[in-house]
Amino acid sequence: MIKRRALNFKINPPVFYCTIGFVFLSILLCLIFRESADEWFTRTQYLITDNLGWFFIIVVNAILAFCLYLAFGKFGNIRLGGDQAETEFSTVSWFAMLFSAGMGIGIMFFSVAEPVSHFVDPPREVFGNARRAVQAMEFTSLHWGLHAWAIYSVVGLALAFFSFNYGLPLTFRSLFYPFLGKKIHGWWGHIIDIFSAIATLFGLSTSLGLGIQQMNAGLHFLFDWDISVSTQAILILVVTSVATLSVVAGLDKGVKLLSNGNMILAFLLMVLIFCLGPSLSILKSFVQNTGTYLADLMEIGTWNDAYQESGWQNKWTVFYWAWWIAWSPFVGSFIARISRGRTIKEFVLGVLLIPALVTLLWMTVFGGTALHMILHGDLSMVSAVKEDISTALFVFLQKIPLTAVLSIIAICLVAFFFITSSDSGSLVVDNITSGGAEQTPALQRIFWAFLQGGIAIVLLWGGGLNALQTAVIIAGLPFALVISVMCYSLMTGLNEAHRKRVKKQRLREEKSYKEIVQGLLDSDQSNLK
Repeated sequence: MIKRRALNFKINPPVFYCTIGFVFLSILLCLIFRESADEWFTRTQYLITDNLGWFFIIVVNAILAFCLYLAFGKFGNIRLGGDQAETEFSTVSWFAMLFSAGMGIGIMFFSVAEPVSHFVDPPREVFGNARRAVQAMEFTSLHWGLHAWAIYSVVGLALAFFSFNYGLPLTFRSLFYPFLGKKIHGWWGHIIDIFSAIATLFGLSTSLGLGIQQMNAGLHFLFDWDISVSTQAILILVVTSVATLSVVAGLDKGVKLLSNGNMILAFLLMVLIFCLGPSLSILKSFVQNTGTYLADLMEIGTWNDAYQESGWQNKWTVFYWAWWIAWSPFVGSFIARISRGRTIKEFVLGVLLIPALVTLLWMTVFGGTALHMILHGDLSMVSAVKEDISTALFVFLQKIPLTAVLSIIAICLVAFFFITSSDSGSLVVDNITSGGAEQTPALQRIFWAFLQGGIAIVLLWGGGLNALQTAVIIAGLPFALVISVMCYSLMTGLNEAHRKRVKKQRLREEKSYKEIVQGLLDSDQSNLK
């Protein structure tokens, strides 16, 4: 149900207004109760993670298993959009957009900070610095590897399948068509889309908040800018304003060009760190890190801190799973929009393996190099992580030749990832709240871009990193339930599509067989004559 309102907006009124109402109520409460907001965020975060951390772990592991089944099972040859559908983007551009949307800002913020944090405060008690370093990279790989991309993969696949193969709107209500039928166009569908829009907005705002903290840290190191919420708010407004240019340009021009540019700049930064850093150590550790991660994947993936109860997992793993789940409506919708014409096997393996492998390489180049420095006596990164985690990358770059050049590239990359996330996120939220409208006014998408920035500013002001983490955990919890039901719905839809496909194949074979038999009979009759 798409209606026009003032300023010629195309909206689905229940979803649009309920989403805005919830967001503005959250912002208002945070502003009114700023004094107690930080305490409330902390208490709420521990309440959810302590009692429901096991649920997040079960859901995410089940999603990974489900993805592997889809890739290698009987559904692998089903094509998104039908057997005759063609791809819209080249494979290289497709991978670039996957990577930019899925991990951009996060890999910049945590590439050095997370491995060093796990080295300083190990998840499980180990003896010796070498073993600490191995464990630090193993858990970093867990958080950024196959589990994260499995969440994106299954959400994106479900959206693409029901949209392209069923002709339904590219919104989350469409995923429940096998259950609800035409009821998806009523309040059941509105509620699902409202949850999706809220999760997307808070997931995006968390990433934008982390990115702007890191930009502020980089500008402080380079130009001695003050590190404060007011500086960060100004940066958010400036970068969001720039992002609106890409929002207006649209998916094919704005997001595609920026994503390709991001990949080139990210590759340049990674190659420079590799060449200027301990190259041999990076190569050796990448092979070892990948092998250790894959060998222990099931064990660390299901580790639940049951006997140690240190609280480490709640602060890290559960936060990540909630973040990826909250981020998945945005990334999944975006991946779906750019994936018409891919087979299910191509889609799942492409989304699951290539970006995960590139992300693990990135984490090894940056995090592995930082750990190499620590093991050889340089403890400056340890101090930086303890004082302010957002400064870790720039402290690290001070130890590499061409520090100023690398720092400028890093700041530009954070800004570009911010813009890519903001504009593609605006497109997704706009799509959800408009009822799946393919073309909406540019001003409507700009509105969502600035609203994301506003949420990030308020969260930073109300509690900083702790508030960002709590917001994403709260947003991720109900959406974990939505994804769980969605997987069953997708299985139902795929089974139906597979039955139809097999039936058509049999009819074609029978027709071909009859034509062959008829041809032989005609040939025999001709010979008899």
